[in-house]
Amino acid sequence: MNHAHALKPEAPSAIPDQLPTLLKAAGDPLRLDILRVMARDSFGVQELCQLLESKQSGMSHHLKVLTNAGLLTPRREGNSIFYRRAYFPPDNPLAALQQQLFATLDAEPLPARLAEGLRELRQERAQASRHFFAENAHKFRAQQDLIASYPVYSEQVEQLLANTPVRSRRVALEVGPGEGEFLGALASRFERVIALDNATSMLERARALTETQKLENIEFILGDTRRLAEEGVRADCIVVNMVLHHTPSPADIFHDLSEALAPGGALLITDLCRHEQSWAREACGDLWQGFEPDDLSRWATDAGLTEGQSVYFALRNGFQVQLRQFFHTTTSSTQGATHG
Repeated sequence: MNHAHALKPEAPSAIPDQLPTLLKAAGDPLRLDILRVMARDSFGVQELCQLLESKQSGMSHHLKVLTNAGLLTPRREGNSIFYRRAYFPPDNPLAALQQQLFATLDAEPLPARLAEGLRELRQERAQASRHFFAENAHKFRAQQDLIASYPVYSEQVEQLLANTPVRSRRVALEVGPGEGEFLGALASRFERVIALDNATSMLERARALTETQKLENIEFILGDTRRLAEEGVRADCIVVNMVLHHTPSPADIFHDLSEALAPGGALLITDLCRHEQSWAREACGDLWQGFEPDDLSRWATDAGLTEGQSVYFALRNGFQVQLRQFFHTTTSSTQGATHG
C-alpha cells in the first residue's frame, strides 16, 4: 500500500509581496527622518545630505530603498532628481498602512535641528528666486512669453474669477502680481486689493502700471506669504497666477494662503502642468517644472481647503496650463473638471 499522500497546494498568501520591503524600508531611523521632512516638500539628494548631515553615497542608498518600497517617487527637475512622498492608489492593499505610517510621522513636530535646517534650506531657495527676479525684472515680459504670457491665460482667469462665489467682496489679494496686469480685474470687483511680492523691482513695476491706470484701491506689500499673518490679512479672494513654480515650498504657500482666507473665501491658482522642459529653470527662474494636478489637490486638502472647478488648456508651444479653484469652507459646491 502506498502511504504517500498527495500534498494540497498552499493557499495563496493574503500578505502583499511588497509588505516586507515596505516594513524594512520604514525600519531605519534615518529613513523615517527622510519621510518626515518630505511631509510638505520635495528635495534633491544634495539638499537631503545637507539637511540630514549624511554622505551622498549613504543618502542615495536610503532613497533607493524608500523608492523601491513605494514610499518615495523621484522626478527630474532640470539636471537634478528630486524625491517626494509616493502615494499608493486606494485599491492597493498597503494603502491604509502607508497612510497610517505618514500620519504617525506627521503627528509630532520635527526635531528642532530638522526644523531649523528646513527653514535655512527654504531661505536659500527663496533667495535664489529673489535674486533671479531682481537681476531680470527688465526682461520679465520676454521671459514670461517663452512659456505662457499673461494674454494667453488672462481671459480664462477672469472668467473663473467672475464665476467664483465669495461671501464678500471687501478684500482681494494677488500674490506675485508681475507687472500688475491682473490687478485691474480685481480692482473692479473688490473694494480693496492687496498686491504681495517679495521682489522690490517687480512690485515697483506693478505699482507703476496701476498708477498709469489710475487704480486707487490697491496697496502693495513687500514680502512672501508669511508676511500676510504679520499684516493680519483676511482676503475674500486670493489669486496666484504663474507664481507657484517659482516658490521654495508650494505646500507651505497653500497653508499660508489658507490662513489668510476669510471664511467663505476662494483661492484661484493658475500654473503649469508638469512638463519636461528643463531649460525653463535657467531661462525663467523656475524652481519647479510645473505640477501634477494631484499635487495641488493634496496640498489644498492638507491646508483645509475644498476643491472647486478645474480648467485645463493646452498652449501651442506644448505646455499645458491648469486653473484651479479652492474654498476656505466645505460648504461651497464642488464642480467637475472642464477641459479647454
